[in-house]
Amino acid sequence: MIADIKAAPEGSFILLHGCAHNPTGIDPTPEQWEIIADVIQEKNHIPFFDIAYQGFASGSLDADAASVRMFVARGMEVIAAQSYSKNLGLYAERIGAINVVCSSPDAAARVKSQLKRIARPMYSNPPVHGARIVANIVGEAALFKEWNAEMEMMAGRIKNGRHKLFDSLSSKDKSGKDWSFVLKQIGMFSFTGLNKAQCDNMTNKWHVYMTKDGRISLAGLSLAKCEYLADA
Repeated sequence: MIADIKAAPEGSFILLHGCAHNPTGIDPTPEQWEIIADVIQEKNHIPFFDIAYQGFASGSLDADAASVRMFVARGMEVIAAQSYSKNLGLYAERIGAINVVCSSPDAAARVKSQLKRIARPMYSNPPVHGARIVANIVGEAALFKEWNAEMEMMAGRIKNGRHKLFDSLSSKDKSGKDWSFVLKQIGMFSFTGLNKAQCDNMTNKWHVYMTKDGRISLAGLSLAKCEYLADA
């Protein structure tokens, strides 16, 4: 990854997942984020964060925002695309926001005018209903606290599913394969390493559905189904 960022032409946009990387479930460590930021700064690249799973990696909004905040604290100009589809369950509203941290008021004014030029022919004014739902939850202390607790519960449920799946796989598989990657990954997804033929077999024989690159959604896995999945 570092080699690719170094090799990119100076001033490139670098797309980064803020947390809970999709599809791998593998995030850089805080130390690795520092190295990534170093290289992006050296090359005058523009970091563009895709933040779709904030709160679903660790259960904490603040912990999951650490990567973006670290870039901003360095004084870097940062673009962050925020989605509330997952962490607020607003899939049908497709509600999100684009946030641009600029180096000066003048730069901010110019960026805002460019964003308006993009928005105007695309949708002019987005539907306001979803935005008001988010504003109510984020803007009211009691609702915000409740939302945080629910996210922590969801992240915990996914972590429990990981542990149950790991335990089931480890007890059933006598090949000596190391399944610990299931526990090391975080967020909604697990990258299993299954190839297309193996994925097809899972679907055709066991009726287990996943993307053909072997990614499974742990958010959709109940504790009761972990053993069945391990058998498959």
